[in-house]
Amino acid sequence: MDELMTLTPVRLSNATLSDIPETVLRPAYARDRLTPGIVHIGMGNFHRAHQAWYLHRLMQQGAAQDWAIIGAGVRAGDAVMREKLLAQDCLTTLIELRPDGTSAEICGSMIGFLPVEADNAALIAQMADPAIRIVSLTVTEGGYFVNPATGAFDPSHPDMAHDAAHPQHPRTAFGAILAALRLRRAAGAGPFTVQSCDNLRGNGDITRDTVLGLARLSDPALADWIAQNCTFPNSMVDCIVPATGDAEIAAARALGVEDAAPVTHENFRQWVIEDKFCAGRPDWDCVGATFTDRVHDYEAMKIRILNAGHQVLANAGEVLGLATIADCMADPLVLAFWRKVEATEIVPHVAPVPGMQPMAYLELIERRFSNPAIRDTTRRVAFDGSSRHTGFILPVLRDGLASGTPISGLALVEALWARMCAGTREDGSVIAPNDPIWDDLRACADAARTRPLAWLDQQGIYGALAQEPRFAPAFEDWLRNLWQDGTSATLERYLSVA
Repeated sequence: MDELMTLTPVRLSNATLSDIPETVLRPAYARDRLTPGIVHIGMGNFHRAHQAWYLHRLMQQGAAQDWAIIGAGVRAGDAVMREKLLAQDCLTTLIELRPDGTSAEICGSMIGFLPVEADNAALIAQMADPAIRIVSLTVTEGGYFVNPATGAFDPSHPDMAHDAAHPQHPRTAFGAILAALRLRRAAGAGPFTVQSCDNLRGNGDITRDTVLGLARLSDPALADWIAQNCTFPNSMVDCIVPATGDAEIAAARALGVEDAAPVTHENFRQWVIEDKFCAGRPDWDCVGATFTDRVHDYEAMKIRILNAGHQVLANAGEVLGLATIADCMADPLVLAFWRKVEATEIVPHVAPVPGMQPMAYLELIERRFSNPAIRDTTRRVAFDGSSRHTGFILPVLRDGLASGTPISGLALVEALWARMCAGTREDGSVIAPNDPIWDDLRACADAARTRPLAWLDQQGIYGALAQEPRFAPAFEDWLRNLWQDGTSATLERYLSVA
């Protein structure tokens, strides 16, 4: 009977923490004594496996007890996550997936989740509280209202136009941040740090440009106050965190925890941050984060080799029907394609960082991508290609064009994206919509079947690249090959060229 009882999973909550199996690490701190210091917007899996974990580990040491996280969301869908997390007192089971096994711990650094409202009133009120000293974000690469062709703030976006016209009732995270800062300035409560934790090169600079760009549309004096008082540190974040589904919930149950929103992650984390915090910060460096003024070098290495490398794999994998990134790495042809593009067309544009050369980092990424325990789907990695290709692939392509280094493989990567956006795999199965502008991409991909350069007519994505004499003809040739000969034969052709 005792053995059967130990196999029954315990429903996760503050009240049941002592009943969780001892093999699962639990918070050693008194959660009822934590007070908030951070509002985090975008409570997805990555934040809970990464930034929340670093804070949790500090709390395990008895530190940072006044820096607990209040979660928030600005999309209607965030209400679903709110309901799940509040039902378990905002606790999360983190399951580390190593090639040789698993381990788990309960993360307790989050203590609340604000109502998700159309006008963001609760979010604004919480951020206006002087106790809040950092507002952090994981709103995806495409959530910063940047024109992908120019890299500059896009004031014409309908959401930005709305928030500029209705500053008291904003619909975006950035509009809410401005409303809260306006209240703090009026009350003499002081500024807070706005900290992006998304995979964008110069994410702090981009966040600053978006916040100030929006402020200048409606309140130039507030924009000046923010520019003088708030800080926007750049950072590089890294941990492979798959989406949660039935398998992940079952994995938590197998460990003895009934968790509606567990998170699985790889056995690797990295966080590199500029030390620019106008209202203080937790000592994340005491639990493995790195504070440095060389964030751009670290993030260039990671974004170009890992994030761009993900796109090299994912579009080919989707067309070939390879379910996960580990499956892509296990396919000899796709792996060889990935290695060649990385080594000859991406790594030459990456500078070393202290303790790590680019080729050594590439070897590390190969081991991480190949971890069969990580069920990171090609679909998840291929999602929002309109942001990820413009953010990860095209900057390297431009560097290659400028320096005269090879770009044929990167042109093939773009052709594979166009092939994927046609919406079918080579076995005839349908690729479900997988991008915020999927209908537009699908229409361009269909036109490009007979006129490949129609894909490059997407001015908002490619800009002047459509006229580049080394890129456009190579792209056209590869996309014709993909449709005429298939993906495998096209990859073999690329690999056959010295």
